[in-house]
Amino acid sequence: MLEVSTALDIVFRFAEPLPPQAASLDAGALGQFVAEDVAADIDSPPFTKALMDGYAIRAGDAGPRIIVDELPAGKRPTIAVRVGEAIRIFTGAMMPDGADAVVMQERCERTGGTVIIADSGLTAGKNALPRGAEMAAGEIVVPSGSAVTPALLGLLAGIGRTSAKLYPRPRVGVLATGNELVGPTQLPTDGQIRNTNGPMLLAQAARLGGIPHDFGIGPDDGPALKQAIQRAFDSSDVLLLAGGVSVGDFDLVPGVLASLGVEIHFHKVRMKPGKPLLFGTLGRKLVFGLPGNPGSAFVGFELFVAPAIRAMLGHVDVGPRVRMRTLTHDLKANHDRPTYHPALVDEARVTALPWIGSFDLRSLARVNAFVVLPAGPVAFAAGTAVNTLILEP
Repeated sequence: MLEVSTALDIVFRFAEPLPPQAASLDAGALGQFVAEDVAADIDSPPFTKALMDGYAIRAGDAGPRIIVDELPAGKRPTIAVRVGEAIRIFTGAMMPDGADAVVMQERCERTGGTVIIADSGLTAGKNALPRGAEMAAGEIVVPSGSAVTPALLGLLAGIGRTSAKLYPRPRVGVLATGNELVGPTQLPTDGQIRNTNGPMLLAQAARLGGIPHDFGIGPDDGPALKQAIQRAFDSSDVLLLAGGVSVGDFDLVPGVLASLGVEIHFHKVRMKPGKPLLFGTLGRKLVFGLPGNPGSAFVGFELFVAPAIRAMLGHVDVGPRVRMRTLTHDLKANHDRPTYHPALVDEARVTALPWIGSFDLRSLARVNAFVVLPAGPVAFAAGTAVNTLILEP
């Protein structure tokens, strides 16, 4: 039985970014990652510009200045500033020849066509941004691996880019298995339960940036299950199978995967909940067999599927978000395996929640973290820093 860290290393050997594709740079690209270096096409700013409303002057002059023109943003200067002159200028406007500073209007006194400067500390370059100060033409301003954010989209628009190569979002198929499962709108009869893993895993995949696809419920029947899994594989980069991965008579998933040519890299991880977790590959496709209890499926996703999706998207920080947080209360436990206990976390503190087992979806609905408890008897006092798995926001 593998340790979590060892199993994760195996997953990362196969979870690689998908081949880059040219994509439009719009709001639909948020959360993706740029797969090429992008250079500026022009200097920015493309001219020396005023940084505030005021007067463009020669900083070394003294005495009143005659106002010879007015320059709003977007107008090209037609005259230069000479000794004893000033041009009324507005934020973003192109600096006229001869002027080397802008004095803010609050430090000026204007009388008719003359302005008196009250800023004795004005020096050349004051309140004026030189051409190319932000970036120079040909300079790499968006390196490969950059996350697409609203600010980055603005930057790319500023250098004339409306498309770029991006790592595509992986298609994440979800297939729940088990004859006992029925859809959420169906009232369960004797021996039946509603399929909660399907909607939960689809949402987890979407939150990470994957493209979720619901393949419904697969039966506990070898040939029919094989057909359902094959169909899901055909249109998935990552396939999540919930249930049927343990060692019971009706746990058919491992055998069906083997019959489809899946190479199973591990089956069982030393963790609680989620010990029977399975990971395999079919070519470049990844498949995770997650236990049927929702707590086990949830934790297995956060520990293994989420890092795999991040890696496929081109993330740099791909591993589980384990951080040290301070307990708000005393905590005792005694487990035979490292355990992930539901919790609530803020910037500095973590509170373990009441939890009655891996089937307890009601408690999971409240969590944004898990306290990571080592195997064996442990006793942590309030104020102790403990490892905490922090979920994606």
